[in-house]
Amino acid sequence: MGFIVYISNYIIPFLIFCIVGMGLLMKKNVYDDFVKGAKEGFHVVLDILPTLIGLMVAIGILRASGALEALSSCLEGVVSQVNFPSEAVPLVIVKMFSSSAATSLLLDIFKEFGPDSYIGRLSSIIMSCTETIFYTMAVYFMTAKVKKTRYTLAGALIATIAGVIASTFIMRWAF
Repeated sequence: MGFIVYISNYIIPFLIFCIVGMGLLMKKNVYDDFVKGAKEGFHVVLDILPTLIGLMVAIGILRASGALEALSSCLEGVVSQVNFPSEAVPLVIVKMFSSSAATSLLLDIFKEFGPDSYIGRLSSIIMSCTETIFYTMAVYFMTAKVKKTRYTLAGALIATIAGVIASTFIMRWAF
């Protein structure tokens, strides 16, 4: 364990040293290349900022309005048939939009049920097995200027459903 901690403390400085060293060996102006890349990165952030603000506002509205709790109670009968706790439904929905908002919901679940409870462990596995679909699509497709997403959304939703199902099976059989 000590070796992994040692490596994790020095891996980032080592990578920076290697990148700068390779730049110098290739006779590149490392600082100018860094500044150019930082400018391009700043422009990318400015391009995607409206989309990110829209996603964050939408998540805030969903949480504050009680719509997530209402949806959870509406789906309680359906999800109970497949032994899925209705308290985890808002987590699954919010995770598709924002990982930080989902982490906030996860902490709420930990406070209410405990991290070692069934729903706490299930929620932790769900966080690991699912992706922030809409955030990722917004950022990458806006950056790459992709107009036709084809089957990306459908595939990502199927993968998320598979992740939630796998999480439920893991919790049922492993613990």
